[in-house]
Amino acid sequence: MKGAPMGINSESDIQANLQIGPTDQGMVRIYVEGKGIDLPMDFDPEEAEEIAEEILAAVAAARIIK
Repeated sequence: MKGAPMGINSESDIQANLQIGPTDQGMVRIYVEGKGIDLPMDFDPEEAEEIAEEILAAVAAARIIK
Protein backbone atom coordinates (compact mmCIF):
# COMPACT_ATOMS: atom_id res chain seq x y z
CA MET A 1 0.00 0.00 0.00
CA LYS A 2 1.32 3.43 -0.91
CA GLY A 3 1.27 6.30 1.58
CA ALA A 4 -1.85 7.79 3.05
CA PRO A 5 -4.19 9.45 0.55
CA MET A 6 -3.96 13.20 0.10
CA GLY A 7 -6.67 15.17 1.82
CA ILE A 8 -7.61 18.76 2.41
CA ASN A 9 -5.29 18.92 5.44
CA SER A 10 -2.35 17.06 3.87
CA GLU A 11 0.73 19.11 3.04
CA SER A 12 2.52 18.60 -0.25
CA ASP A 13 5.79 19.69 -1.85
CA ILE A 14 4.20 19.71 -5.31
CA GLN A 15 4.31 23.10 -6.99
CA ALA A 16 1.81 24.03 -9.68
CA ASN A 17 0.54 27.08 -11.51
CA LEU A 18 -3.15 27.95 -11.46
CA GLN A 19 -4.87 30.02 -14.13
CA ILE A 20 -8.55 30.94 -14.21
CA GLY A 21 -10.32 32.67 -17.07
CA PRO A 22 -13.05 32.57 -19.70
CA THR A 23 -12.75 30.42 -22.81
CA ASP A 24 -13.83 31.43 -26.31
CA GLN A 25 -16.69 28.91 -25.88
CA GLY A 26 -18.30 30.81 -22.98
CA MET A 27 -16.96 28.47 -20.32
CA VAL A 28 -14.83 29.24 -17.28
CA ARG A 29 -11.56 27.33 -17.31
CA ILE A 30 -9.52 26.46 -14.25
CA TYR A 31 -6.14 25.31 -15.54
CA VAL A 32 -3.58 23.58 -13.33
CA GLU A 33 -0.08 23.03 -14.70
CA GLY A 34 2.97 21.63 -12.96
CA LYS A 35 5.51 18.84 -13.06
CA GLY A 36 3.63 15.95 -14.66
CA ILE A 37 0.32 17.84 -14.42
CA ASP A 38 -1.59 19.46 -17.30
CA LEU A 39 -5.20 19.73 -16.18
CA PRO A 40 -7.74 22.01 -17.88
CA MET A 41 -11.18 21.96 -16.23
CA ASP A 42 -14.07 23.75 -17.93
CA PHE A 43 -17.25 24.80 -16.14
CA ASP A 44 -20.36 26.58 -17.32
CA PRO A 45 -20.81 29.99 -15.67
CA GLU A 46 -23.35 28.68 -13.14
CA GLU A 47 -21.02 25.89 -12.00
CA ALA A 48 -18.14 28.35 -11.79
CA GLU A 49 -20.25 30.65 -9.65
CA GLU A 50 -20.99 27.76 -7.26
CA ILE A 51 -17.25 27.02 -7.04
CA ALA A 52 -16.56 30.69 -6.30
CA GLU A 53 -19.16 30.63 -3.51
CA GLU A 54 -17.52 27.50 -2.04
CA ILE A 55 -14.13 29.21 -2.14
CA LEU A 56 -15.51 32.29 -0.37
CA ALA A 57 -17.15 30.08 2.27
CA ALA A 58 -13.80 28.34 2.84
CA VAL A 59 -12.09 31.72 3.15
CA ALA A 60 -14.57 32.77 5.82
CA ALA A 61 -14.11 29.49 7.71
CA ALA A 62 -10.31 29.75 7.51
CA ARG A 63 -10.41 33.28 8.92
CA ILE A 64 -12.31 32.00 11.97
CA ILE A 65 -9.70 29.26 12.53
CA LYS A 66 -6.79 31.66 12.13
